[in-house]
Amino acid sequence: MTTYHILNGDCLADQLRQTKINQDFIVCRECLIDGNLSADNIPDFWIIRANFIADTYNVSSKEYFSKTVREFEKLNNLPNNSEVCLWFENDLFCQTNMWFVISMLANHPTLKIFRVFPTIENIADTWKGFGIATAEKLEQAYHSKIQFSSQDIELGKNLWTAYQDGDFDKLKKLSKNQSDCFEYLKEVCQAHIDRFPVDKTLGRPDKVVKEIIDTNSTEFEVVFSEFSDREGIYGFGDLQIKNIYDRLMHNH
Repeated sequence: MTTYHILNGDCLADQLRQTKINQDFIVCRECLIDGNLSADNIPDFWIIRANFIADTYNVSSKEYFSKTVREFEKLNNLPNNSEVCLWFENDLFCQTNMWFVISMLANHPTLKIFRVFPTIENIADTWKGFGIATAEKLEQAYHSKIQFSSQDIELGKNLWTAYQDGDFDKLKKLSKNQSDCFEYLKEVCQAHIDRFPVDKTLGRPDKVVKEIIDTNSTEFEVVFSEFSDREGIYGFGDLQIKNIYDRLMHNH
């Protein structure tokens, strides 16, 4: 039986090449934490995402289809009864991608799906994920993988639907489920809801970036590193923070 590894980015693929783990990788190259998600079917979804990525991150639609969609489509062609390991971290960026992956895998009931968690030893490193792992730690993480039950898969699928629909009440309700395959679920869903305050004030990430600019430094590098220390739960990369930073500096 073949094991396939679904990875939360190309950096992790590079790291895993240094281990004894088999190299059947499918790389998730999306940032579903950002941009339009509303589509009634998957072909429309890819077009909406391709347009968003092209407008925001300067990646052509053609490249999006060849680099991102082609990887996701591999999920539909996994052999029956394969073992599939989801290597995703616990932050919101990775979780939204993982929920989407689960929603795709849920259509293939013979697959045995596992979650591989980063091995975190210091509480301060909670949100640093696989980035700080040695080859040995990655192998250890792999051997401690946890299998998804059908309830866990259902939960992942429902989390994706609630997230895609922007249904905060449903997301909050789902986040109370106890599952060994999801850690920090309550906190992560709350962090997402905090991005969109009902009173239309600044969302939590914008508020924190503004505070750093006002009290600490307007240097982007400083803002980025300070934000990552304080709000690692979001898992934002420099591109996401840069968009917030540019918007706030514009009004500064």
